[in-house]
Amino acid sequence: MTFPRDVKADFPLLRQRFHDTPIVYLDSANTSQKPQAVIDAMGCYYETTNANVHRGSYELAVRATDALEGARAKVAGFINAPSTSEVVFTKNATEGMNLLSRSWGGANLGPGDAVVISEMEHHANIVPWHMLAAEKGIELRWIPVDAAGHLDLTELDRLLDGAKLVSLTAMSNVLGTLNDIPHLAEAAHAAGALMAVDASQYVPHLATDVQAMGADFVIFTGHKMLGPMGIGVLWARAELLDAMPPFLGGGEMILQVTKEGFTTNEIPWKFEAGTPMVAEAVGLGAAIDYLNDLGMDNVRRHEVELTAYAMRTLTETHGDRITIHGPSEPAERGGVLSFVYGGDGDDCSGTVHPHDVAQVLDQAGVCVRAGHHCAKPLMGVLGANATTRASLYVYNDESDIDQLNAALTAADDLFSF
Repeated sequence: MTFPRDVKADFPLLRQRFHDTPIVYLDSANTSQKPQAVIDAMGCYYETTNANVHRGSYELAVRATDALEGARAKVAGFINAPSTSEVVFTKNATEGMNLLSRSWGGANLGPGDAVVISEMEHHANIVPWHMLAAEKGIELRWIPVDAAGHLDLTELDRLLDGAKLVSLTAMSNVLGTLNDIPHLAEAAHAAGALMAVDASQYVPHLATDVQAMGADFVIFTGHKMLGPMGIGVLWARAELLDAMPPFLGGGEMILQVTKEGFTTNEIPWKFEAGTPMVAEAVGLGAAIDYLNDLGMDNVRRHEVELTAYAMRTLTETHGDRITIHGPSEPAERGGVLSFVYGGDGDDCSGTVHPHDVAQVLDQAGVCVRAGHHCAKPLMGVLGANATTRASLYVYNDESDIDQLNAALTAADDLFSF
């Protein structure tokens, strides 16, 4: 056990039993469960502090403002941001990506300008650029994915030639692939492009240093890192945020309004129109405290060891009946195991539909996700309409993998193997 205590005991939801069996939650790449500390922090805020922020001089309003800005400081520290003013709260990573494309992209990209993305991106890092391409005539260029689940960088120089932005995931939500962001950022900058990073799957699992990444924009979400739904983060260099036009208009993001026009607030509030998600920020701050207490190096070590155990156990038990997509080396990937079950190696005949696999596993108390995982272009590369995905986090252990494995084994008769 990597951690000095039973981490699973900190998560009240995991004490439940489904179908008369202990629940095994293996869908953290979709959303993580919340420790009692996060639940308590949000409840305490509503019980003792609830008020609007930046708008009142009475004690509750001051305390609420301190809670929001204190959470912002925790986020800045967690990702080693140079300044809290570079941390913009959004409602999720998808909104952060749309903020980037609409604000920075809308002001800086025009007909023929190129944005480089990859075949392994989540739809949140694809659709906003498609929308901008339809409106402004920008060009989308795609870095391919090779058979081992890595980015194929053979043509990187050609793809970067004349590009204005490179926007890539730090860790694939399907393959678990960890991309070399510092190298890619250096290459982007050498070509005169900026670098944006979808770090939604990365920040919860590895120590994150936005300065060491060399990125210009980093976007992630709270609900995948033990925090609540409804809050995400866009980090960007201050000079970029200063130059970007506002994304939404209304309260908080203004400094002055007249009949003739308005002036924007300072960053980061320039991008935080309206009443913010204060309780969610408090919950995110509590999640960061919890992860810091565990130690992000321990989090990573635990997941590499557990991923290795899972890959070894599933392949030794099921052989050619299971195909796990992505890098074969656990140290090159996160704890995301997307697989197809049935068939025979590369032969897809006899493959069980992922939704059927997920439904059978659910009867054994095992929660996995089945589908395209908001990555349809990648599904096309893999030659699959969908996969079954088991994703690991701090509250999982070898017993969870054993229950997953036993459930698949017990289902063999049902699947006629």
